[in-house]
Amino acid sequence: MAATNIDLDSANRIIETGIKLAREHKHLPLTFCVVDSGGHMVSAQRENDSSTFRFEIAFGKAWSCTALGHSTRFMETSMAKNRPHFVDSLAAASGGKFIPALGGILIRSPETGKIIGALGVTGDSGENDEMIGVMAIEQCGFKADLS
Repeated sequence: MAATNIDLDSANRIIETGIKLAREHKHLPLTFCVVDSGGHMVSAQRENDSSTFRFEIAFGKAWSCTALGHSTRFMETSMAKNRPHFVDSLAAASGGKFIPALGGILIRSPETGKIIGALGVTGDSGENDEMIGVMAIEQCGFKADLS
């Protein structure tokens, strides 16, 4: 039976893979957060010297993905550009949890294609955060979704 939510072992494996990839690419220290399909935190880790406030940002990126069913790439490049007041309203309605910045990626089941969680990555440029997240998700056998 296919999973409906990402499990702790898989979340930790994605984060560990992300840290390994970030070091291979010599990125700034990153913070990672995986949430399940309901936006509940499953696992989070920060690398040594990852800057202050990074957990909240990583969680917000991942949470935003599951809240809207879209990646933060979609939110930043489409929603924020075309509907900035709506994006502001989402941030207010979520009590500040909504973070529509690059680095939030939906995680889909390879069996069913359904959303089973999301990964938030922060600490380097948004492009680098997103790249590491996508590679980590896919190297662990899941589908990364940037739509």
